[in-house]
Amino acid sequence: MPSVTTNTPQTSTSGMRGTKSAEREELRMGREANDGGINWVTAGFIGAFHVGAIAALFCFSWQRLAVAVVLWVMSINLGIGVCYHRLLTHRGFQTPKWVEYLLTIFATLSLEGGPIFWVAVHRVHHQNSDHPGDPHTPKEGPWWAHIGWMVLGKSMHAKAETLSRYVPDLARDRFHVWISKYHYVSLVACGVILMTAGGLIDHSLMGGVKLVLWGVFLRVTLGLHATWLVNSATHMWGKRRFPTKDDSRNNLLVALVTGGEGWHNNHHAHPVSARHGLTWYEVDPNFWMIWLMSKVGLAKKIQVTRYDKSNPRPAGA
Repeated sequence: MPSVTTNTPQTSTSGMRGTKSAEREELRMGREANDGGINWVTAGFIGAFHVGAIAALFCFSWQRLAVAVVLWVMSINLGIGVCYHRLLTHRGFQTPKWVEYLLTIFATLSLEGGPIFWVAVHRVHHQNSDHPGDPHTPKEGPWWAHIGWMVLGKSMHAKAETLSRYVPDLARDRFHVWISKYHYVSLVACGVILMTAGGLIDHSLMGGVKLVLWGVFLRVTLGLHATWLVNSATHMWGKRRFPTKDDSRNNLLVALVTGGEGWHNNHHAHPVSARHGLTWYEVDPNFWMIWLMSKVGLAKKIQVTRYDKSNPRPAGA
């Protein structure tokens, strides 16, 4: 795998057309523009999932835990970490389209929105990290960075035209456009499958309900908080190896729960690198999955930045 020097990806404006209204809306990120009334739809769903997660704790079984773990790896590791983040946002490696689409479906199981929304918001975060316009900087408060940016103000999920200005590559792909609009379908289908399987295994309706509580409600809720910790905790606590222009930090605990996304200062210094853990002791399971994919011909042109201890500088510095 090649050693490369990377620059923070800047979304190209070529081919990005929109109305003057869309041009104004593209700047409406960050607390100053969005803090206000509660987004009751988003808040309602998040609240309901937390209630379901608490209920799941009262019906534990090893079988339900195993199902939740498998779906966690599919949605958070392969879906969010490998696909949404390292593949679609930063293009740190290449993979066949059918693999990209499959991993995108896995990502939608996390209830973190479709690819156009997720990738656009993350690219804006890199462009304005810990500066005005950053969608979720802790400089606006830890609560805001963790969850407030999701439940306050207007939701950006349905603003495909505005968001497409940041993701012209995805906006030209009919599959990504479609699944961004119907990103909830996969999770609903997953719930139906789990309800049916649980009912057949336990020979009761409650068996299906309990499997859904673990495989959907508890797993999704914990996955949301794990991802949100990257937005909040890794910009507040941890070590800074690289003198980046933001407050990003490397946080071991966040790395452990997200599969390597917690090596956030490494990532902000070298955003295109598919590998975030730059030393032997920085565990990075999401990169290990990309490496395994390359061994069976499912990943190629993997971008890897190697850490030079004698010259620790960000890409482009």
